[in-house]
Amino acid sequence: MASRRVDDEKPKQTSRRPATTPDARQNQLISAATDLAERQIREGTASAMVITHYLKLGSSRNRLEELKIERELELIRAKQAQLAAQQHAEEMYAKALDAMRQYAGHEVREENAPIED
Repeated sequence: MASRRVDDEKPKQTSRRPATTPDARQNQLISAATDLAERQIREGTASAMVITHYLKLGSSRNRLEELKIERELELIRAKQAQLAAQQHAEEMYAKALDAMRQYAGHEVREENAPIED
């Protein structure tokens, strides 16, 4: 009879380079926690809270919420671009007016100079 391969009870330790930033350390911990949760689910030892967490991640509601957040970020970026374009247009109008004043023979004021009547 062939002998079965028995997996060690302890997970295999992978030697990872120590994190150099807090964000990298957080990502390492998240990865380790996810690996542990996966192992617990496969072995049938996961708590109800862990199972519920992953069920919620896979739900259609969660996907819709993520899509909503992505769209909101796109809207914010579009608003920022619109504000930048508006400021650029205002600068161009000011330069055009100054050019027309100069062409008409009037003095052109400096950008931060007070307006004289």
